[in-house]
Amino acid sequence: MASENKYSFNKLQKRIRREAGKAIQDFGMIEDGDRIMVCLSGGKDSYTLLDTLQYLQKVAPVRFSLIAVNLDQKQPGFPEHVLPEYLEKLGVEYKIVEEDTYSIVKDKIPEGKTTCSLCSRLRRGILYRTAKELKATKIALGHHRDDMIETLFLNMFHGGKLKSMPPKLASDNGEHIVIRPLAYAREKDIEQYSEAMEFPIIPCNLCGSQENLQRKQIKQLLNQWDKQFPGRIESLCTAMQNVVPSHLADNALFDFKSVTANGVADENGDKAFDTENFSSDAVNNVNNEPVLMSDIPIKQLA
Repeated sequence: MASENKYSFNKLQKRIRREAGKAIQDFGMIEDGDRIMVCLSGGKDSYTLLDTLQYLQKVAPVRFSLIAVNLDQKQPGFPEHVLPEYLEKLGVEYKIVEEDTYSIVKDKIPEGKTTCSLCSRLRRGILYRTAKELKATKIALGHHRDDMIETLFLNMFHGGKLKSMPPKLASDNGEHIVIRPLAYAREKDIEQYSEAMEFPIIPCNLCGSQENLQRKQIKQLLNQWDKQFPGRIESLCTAMQNVVPSHLADNALFDFKSVTANGVADENGDKAFDTENFSSDAVNNVNNEPVLMSDIPIKQLA
C-alpha cells in the first residue's frame, strides 16, 4: 500500500510541476535573471506555488531567484512564528511585512459585511511597494485554474463582463509583472498535494470576515458540474484559451460594421441556419462543413 501511495504522489507531483512549467512557457512568465517575489499567505495554493518554483529553479533552462514574502496583517490570533520557521527550514530567502490592515478594514467595513474586497486592495498596494523595495522583477501569485474559472463566472453573473484572471499581467501601477504559474493546475490536485506534503496551513478566517458568498456559490456549482459532467471544467478552461471575437457581441473588440459578403469562405463563419450540436458524431465533422441527409448512415437516422 505504501508503494501505491508513493506512486500516486509522484504522479500528482509531476502533474502539478508539468502544468506549471507549461503555463510558464506558454505565457512567457519567467525570464533569465528574474527575481521573483512569491506571495506566501500560508494557504495550500501559495505553499504549492513556492514548492513548485523551487523545483523548477533547479531544472529550468533559465536562471532566476526567489524571495518569499508574507504580509502579516495583524489579525488577532495570527501565528507569527509558523512561516518564518518553515522558510528558515527550507533555506529560502524571505521577508515578513508587518502592516496593521486589520484595524483599517474593521474600522471601514460594517460588522457582518465581508471584508475581502478592501483587504485585497490594501494588500495589493503593500505588495507592490514591497516588490519595488526588493527589486523584484516578477510577482508570483498562487491562483489556479479553478480560481480563474470562478472569476470568469463571477464577472459574467455579477459584473456584466467576459473577464477572468489572466495568467500574466501588468500591475495596476504599471511597474510590475504579475504571474500565476499554477494557471493550469486543478484545485483538487493542489489540495491533495498540500495534504501529502503536510504544509503548515494558516487558516484564512482569522479576521472573522464572512466568506465571499458569491464565490462560494460559484465554487459549489463548478464542483457539482465536475462530479456530474466529467470534462466540463476542462472544457471551460480550454474555452478561455479559444476566444472568437467575431462570434461575441463586443463592437469595440471586433469591427462588425465592416463585415461584408465578399464571396470568400470563412472557416469561422456563422452557421446561421444550423442547430447547435456539440455531441452527435452524426452531424459533426472536422471541417464544420454542412452535412447532407444522404451523408448520414441510415441506422443513425432511425
